[in-house]
Amino acid sequence: MKSIIAIALLAASFSAQAAQSLKAEVNGMVCAFCAQGIEKKLRALSQAQDVYVNLKDRVVVVELREGQTIAPQVFKDLVKDAGYDVVSVETVAQSAKQIKAGVK
Repeated sequence: MKSIIAIALLAASFSAQAAQSLKAEVNGMVCAFCAQGIEKKLRALSQAQDVYVNLKDRVVVVELREGQTIAPQVFKDLVKDAGYDVVSVETVAQSAKQIKAGVK
């Protein structure tokens, strides 16, 4: 019985995938309207599961739907087209909620 439970737990851990997000440091956001504009633009992406924008820490995150991708350059270009400077972009294995909880 213990071995069946162990196998089930092992199988569940392999099938559960970590959320994948693109996280950027963005300069030029100076007000809540700026953050709202970026959030609205990114939420319109079909690949976006969730979006988090932190004005104070200049962080923009797009959590991707399972099996979806966005090239970092495309993400960067979207933010730049909205009028903001992207300092860096990285792919992280965290959800937008997890990043929000860690950014204070």
